[in-house]
Amino acid sequence: MKVSDAVAAALTDLGADTVFGVVGSGNFHVTNALIARGARYVAARHECGAASMADGWARLTGRPALLSLHQGPGITNALTGITEAAKSRTPLVVLAADVSASAVTSNFRIDVAAITAATGAMPARLHSAGFAVDDTVRAYRMARDERRTVVLALPLDVQASECEWPGTPDPRPAPLRPATPGQAADLARVLVRAARPVFIAGRGARSTQARAALEGLADGCGALLATSAAAKGLFRGNPWDLDVSGGFASPLAAELISGADVIVAWGCSLNMWTTRHGSLIGAHTTVAQVDLDARAIGAHRPVDVGVTGDVTLIANATGDLLGAHLLDEHGTGYRSAALRKRLAAGIRWRDVPYEDASDAERIDPRSLTIALDDMLPDERIVAVDSGNFMGYPSMFLSVPDQDGFCFTQAYQSIGLGLASAIGSAIARPDRLVVATLGDGGALMGISELETAVRLALPMVIVVYDDQAYGAEVHHFGPDGYPLDTVQFPAADLAAIARGFGCDAVTARSVADLEPVREWLQARPPRPILIDAKVTAERGAWWLEEAFRGH
Repeated sequence: MKVSDAVAAALTDLGADTVFGVVGSGNFHVTNALIARGARYVAARHECGAASMADGWARLTGRPALLSLHQGPGITNALTGITEAAKSRTPLVVLAADVSASAVTSNFRIDVAAITAATGAMPARLHSAGFAVDDTVRAYRMARDERRTVVLALPLDVQASECEWPGTPDPRPAPLRPATPGQAADLARVLVRAARPVFIAGRGARSTQARAALEGLADGCGALLATSAAAKGLFRGNPWDLDVSGGFASPLAAELISGADVIVAWGCSLNMWTTRHGSLIGAHTTVAQVDLDARAIGAHRPVDVGVTGDVTLIANATGDLLGAHLLDEHGTGYRSAALRKRLAAGIRWRDVPYEDASDAERIDPRSLTIALDDMLPDERIVAVDSGNFMGYPSMFLSVPDQDGFCFTQAYQSIGLGLASAIGSAIARPDRLVVATLGDGGALMGISELETAVRLALPMVIVVYDDQAYGAEVHHFGPDGYPLDTVQFPAADLAAIARGFGCDAVTARSVADLEPVREWLQARPPRPILIDAKVTAERGAWWLEEAFRGH
């Protein structure tokens, strides 16, 4: 068969069933071959949008997505989305068409492997027709088993060649190596001595199995439970859930995390965002880190104990070592009846008093987001773009579990949120997806409104519109720098959205959101965009901390 057909056969036999992309001449045949074998193809309007859709889809399904790209500009257009996926350890296989080896003067010729390595993704290539299936299977397994973004270059001459089909590849994932008592022994000794332990779970713990294992271990040692932003919602419903650690932590959560004598990071990198530039970790706090990737241990800060292994397996092994007598010796760890009442009454940001800054023309983003939180159904997915606004949806919109939050912030690029929300909606059609964007990011990725309308996705798109790149305004403005380069005239984003076929509303007050309530009741097969004209007198404190950190 043709190599392009064999690549499609190998990928679908391995379980790939959804491919995102923008089709050109170089990826035309392989994309159609995937469709012929039953894969769903989702056409984006820009390659970066396609990459972010694939990223969002993979985060919500936990399986590798496929991204199909034309050679040359198709790849370079997608680089920002690919970089976000690579830095987030998203399982993704990029089918990147490439020029033939002999086409040395082609305008499309670029060094695909070098560009891939520069993004942090893993380069791979079809080296010959005879080994094309092996190369494809290897790339898919790397993406799936190592949770990597892999860019598989598909030279046009190799794609068009004939090859022998070697047989159906084994679709089973590589088994995890069982945890040993030795791996968990140091961690168990730390927890035996802990009086105020806190667990912080990250992207590597985003599963129901990991939640069960961590909650069981936390019950045994009296630990409180927090997450990185990427794993928000993991412990939702647990009475000892502190929600997100770091810049988004509520005052009560920050107080309790900084008061811990032991912090254990589970599949969490403990970067500057999660630790609030280290301020949430006390000078005498013992820090332990568990991660499947040995290179992640201590990468962002020194740790006292590092354990390489799967979060679920290590947590269960540690629990087995501790047995059932830990609390008999040390009381209740960090937990008490009084603290449980404090958490129930004050762990949420919406329970923290604030002075509403709304006026006749603009709405306080906190009041906006609390009103939406009350209005939206519980079964939701909140997708957050990057920007000055991003803490409001992250802190004031609740999510039902770890699959309710899509946080594309590893590369901190604006403009990816709408596309990642579309990918999330395709992955989980059973939930209402809420895309939260700044006006800068919304305009940067606005072409994908057509994709959402074409796919008849009933999603809510909230634009926090301050007519500026707000982070730069609030960072440089206080020092008297001119801001003409980062401030813009008012744009009627609601009218633009209607032009794409969306429903839309402009919101300057909570009362203006009533059409959204009506839309939610009817749930028509199209998006609704809320152009929220938000107050912008001061910057977000989480970004003030970030700029100080830089």
